Amino acid sequence: MTWEAVMAWFENAPWARMAGALALLAGVALLVQAVAQVLIVRVVRIVVQRTANRWDDALLAHRVFHRAARILPYLVIQFGIAWVPDLAPKAVMVIGNLALATTLLYATLAIAGILDAAQTVYALSEHARTRSIKGYVQLGKIALYVVAAIAIVATIVDRSPWLLLSGLGAMSAVLLLVFKDTIMSFVASVQLTSNDMLRVGDWIEMPQVGADGDVVDIALHTVKVQNWDKTITTIPTWRLISESFRNWRGMQQSGGRRIKRTLFVDAGSVGFLDDAEIERLSKLHLLGAYLMDKQRSLADANAALGTAAGVPANTRRLTNIGTFRAYALAYLKTHPNIHDGMTCMVRSLQPSATGIPIELYCFTNTTVWAEYERVQGDVFDHLLAILPEFGLRMYQNPAGADLLRWQGPRVA
Repeated sequence: MTWEAVMAWFENAPWARMAGALALLAGVALLVQAVAQVLIVRVVRIVVQRTANRWDDALLAHRVFHRAARILPYLVIQFGIAWVPDLAPKAVMVIGNLALATTLLYATLAIAGILDAAQTVYALSEHARTRSIKGYVQLGKIALYVVAAIAIVATIVDRSPWLLLSGLGAMSAVLLLVFKDTIMSFVASVQLTSNDMLRVGDWIEMPQVGADGDVVDIALHTVKVQNWDKTITTIPTWRLISESFRNWRGMQQSGGRRIKRTLFVDAGSVGFLDDAEIERLSKLHLLGAYLMDKQRSLADANAALGTAAGVPANTRRLTNIGTFRAYALAYLKTHPNIHDGMTCMVRSLQPSATGIPIELYCFTNTTVWAEYERVQGDVFDHLLAILPEFGLRMYQNPAGADLLRWQGPRVA
C-alpha cells in the first residue's frame, strides 16, 4: 500500500485519525515525562549533591522536583487534547478536566513538599529549640489540601469552586465538629509558642498522663515526650493549655538544681554540750571559728545574769543539734559542688512522731542528673556518718532485728 493510499484511508476513516492523534499525543506526553525525569530530576540531583545549601537538599529529600516533573506531561495533554481531530467536544472537556485535575494534584503535592522542606531546614536552625513551626506547617498543609480538594472536585465536575464553597456553608456545623481537635490544637499551639511555654528539648512533668522526660517533638495535634525509661508519651496539644504541667527549663538554665532533703534526728539524743565535748568538736576545722565566737557570746550573756548564772538552767549553753546545724551549713558552703550564688541553709522543722527534722536546702552547681544524684548522695553520706560525733542519732522505726534484741535470748 502506497503512502497516498494510506493518507486517503485516513481521510475516509475519522476514527483512525482520532486514534492516531491520541496515540501521538500520548507518545509526546510520555516523551516529555521521560525528558523531565532525566533533565530535571537527575540533573538536579547531581547539582544538589555538589552544593552545600540546605534548601536544595531538603527539596530533593521531600521529592519536590519529582512531583514538579510529573506536571509537565499532563500539561501537554491538557493543551494538546484540543488538537485531536474528530474528538467529541464532551470527550475533549472530560479529558482536559482530568488532566487539569491531575496537574492540580501534583502541584499540591509539590507545594506540600516545599512546606515540609521549610520545616526540615528550620529544624536545623538555632531558633527551632525555642520556636517550633511544625504545627503551623501541618495547619498550612491541611488548608492546602482542603483548597486543592475543592478545586480538583470542581474541575472534574466542571463547576465553579465558589458553587461548592457556598454548599459548604450549610455544613459549617459539621465541619466544626470534624475539625474540633484541629482547631483546639491550633489555638493551643499558638499559645504555647507565643508564651514560650514549651520547647523541643525541655524536661517536663505531667503526672496525669504519665509524662516525665524530654520533649522530642511538637506537632499540631500532639506533643511527644520521651520519658526517662525511653518510652514515648503522646500528649494532645490542647491538654498542655487546659491542664498544668511542670517545665524544668528554668532549673536547667539557672545552672543549679535544688537539694531539699531532711534528716530525722531522734529527739532523745538531743542535749547540751559539756566542756569536754566542746573542746573535742573545736578540733573540727569547720567548727573552730564558730565555737569560739559562740562561746564568747554565750559567756557575755551569762555574765550579765549575775548571781542567777549559778543555776545551770538559767544560762545559755550550746546544744549538740544546734552545733550540728552549724557544721552542716559550713560543710555545704565549702563543698566544691554546691552553688555559692544560690540559697543555702540548714533549718529545723517542727518535731513530729518521727523525730526532729533537719532540712538541708541548697543547690548543686550542675544540672546533670547523674552528677546531681552523686553530689546529693555524697553530702548525706557524710552527714549521716558524722552525726554520732555530736551525740545524735537518726530516728528510724524498729526493725525485726531490734525487736528480737529487745526480746532477749529465747528460752528452750
